[in-house]
Amino acid sequence: MSDTSIPSPPLRGRGTARSAVEGRRTSISRRRRQPLQHAPHGPPTLQRQGRNGFTLVELLVALTIFGMLAAAGVGLLSFSVRAQEVADDRLARLAEQRRAGALLTADLAQAAPRVHRDEAGAVRPALQGTSGQDDALLLSLVRRGWDNPDDANSSTLQKVHNRLSQGRLERLGYRHVDGAAALPPVAVLTEVRSLRLRYRDREGNWRDRWDPTQPSQLPLAVEMVVATGAGAEVRQLFLVGGAV
Repeated sequence: MSDTSIPSPPLRGRGTARSAVEGRRTSISRRRRQPLQHAPHGPPTLQRQGRNGFTLVELLVALTIFGMLAAAGVGLLSFSVRAQEVADDRLARLAEQRRAGALLTADLAQAAPRVHRDEAGAVRPALQGTSGQDDALLLSLVRRGWDNPDDANSSTLQKVHNRLSQGRLERLGYRHVDGAAALPPVAVLTEVRSLRLRYRDREGNWRDRWDPTQPSQLPLAVEMVVATGAGAEVRQLFLVGGAV
């Protein structure tokens, strides 16, 4: 029988182990001597912690958004102001037209078939009216029911004169029916662009002027179409002397 022996693994010597340890120490020391190199931008976590304000781009974006909101607010406010001004102007025009309609309604409803004289003494019909297109004189009449607050020595009849003057519809009253001077005019409508009058006779026909053959004759109704400011035309119809 031959002896067979199993080879044992080679043992490392002390010199080999010592050289390996010295090599590790040398690499570690070299690493320590080398300067630390940081990433150009650094870790995201450290970058966020070191920032205390906003960037210029963020400020510009915020200012742009604020400017857009401010411009929208100013535009909305100016639109509201203009709308309120237009509404106030329309309401004022409507109130003027209603006052003018109320005055004409009262004057024409109490019209009297009374022939009168002007300041020069000329005889005038009870009601004299024009179309209002080319004449300053619009409507002249004598009405009943005049209030006498001063207790003056006068009747309850009053002569009333309506005229156009510089784009205004003015109403003039007279203290006496015959031969008296007019009182100061009162503006009934302002900024009158156009005004037309028509008169309905007893046959049912409409006339542009009222100049009857009988001075005491009155029309049945008066139509007025007026436009003021920038508004549309408004048509109003008035009965004369309580006609039905």
